[in-house]
Amino acid sequence: MTRWEGVDKSLEKMLKTANLDCVADRRLIREAFKEIQLGIDHCLFKAEYEGIKMKESYEVNSRGLEIFTKCWLPENSPVKALVFFCHGYGDTCTFFVEGIAKKIASAGYAFFAMDYPGFGLSEGLHGYIPSFDNLVNDVVEHFSKIKENSEFKGHRSFLFGQSMGGAVALKIHLKQPQLWDGAILLAPMCKIADDVIPPWPMVHLLIGLAKVLPKEKLVPQKDLAEMAFKDLKKREQTSYNVIGYRGKPRLRTAVEMLQTTQEIERRLAEVSLPLLILHGEADKVTDPSVSKALYEKAKSSDKKLLLYEGAYHSLLEGESDEMIFRVLGDIISWLDDHSAEKPNN
Repeated sequence: MTRWEGVDKSLEKMLKTANLDCVADRRLIREAFKEIQLGIDHCLFKAEYEGIKMKESYEVNSRGLEIFTKCWLPENSPVKALVFFCHGYGDTCTFFVEGIAKKIASAGYAFFAMDYPGFGLSEGLHGYIPSFDNLVNDVVEHFSKIKENSEFKGHRSFLFGQSMGGAVALKIHLKQPQLWDGAILLAPMCKIADDVIPPWPMVHLLIGLAKVLPKEKLVPQKDLAEMAFKDLKKREQTSYNVIGYRGKPRLRTAVEMLQTTQEIERRLAEVSLPLLILHGEADKVTDPSVSKALYEKAKSSDKKLLLYEGAYHSLLEGESDEMIFRVLGDIISWLDDHSAEKPNN
């Protein structure tokens, strides 16, 4: 059992006995750990910003699933544009995202996020993606509702996808090619790195098993935190995201992710919106060579690729403080450049 600084034995016991497959237990655990999470010694949480209002809510979507949503808004200045965040596999729209969102909101942007079904505080079996297309449709539904709100209608809107969220963002764009003003793709999952995918004969076996045992956790996987976080102290701090999914990938989830990356890799040339692609050159989780291919093949006339020498997968959470704020600065600079014109009301 992991030991956390500032966490007493009763909370450790609470987590040990919780059934995280059940959303009710995930919500109880997150509430108990929320203040501890925000107090850890990480640059994303130590940075202080004023004039930001935050709202959390639960909304039942058209499929009858209760979805956890969150937004951060600049309180004392006009909103420059809307940023819609798509989180990575196993992740949540809380914890590290809190610090990322506050930084971007402090620069004048309205920042919106949600937990996918089966992740974080949203309903669904933990870590289970029975259909990637349904997941994308759930995200589109929530984001479209925000864009139609009279408070935000007419503002420029940007997708921001991290890792698997990069695949979600690209699928949203391919589904709605004219409805977005740009996309920020951070180490996007256009292809899973060869170091992460099991050998091809095993992949075939797992695809077959997924048809009969879709929810089983049988997919072998290396320690993603070790592969994704370069800074050792920050790597240890990932354990504080107590409702993140850390089990072996479920069979159907793994197949859906693999098929999604194969589809995106085939459709790179269809990508047409303004792009900012950011990737660590030493990323062993998602393949930086495919980010280069996306940059080269996308028919976008406005596209930018930033590669960070020696950086791992988790550019905004697991690198040095200097690198984290450098990447955030690059993102905000790009947003400023693309939000300079007045929105069409």
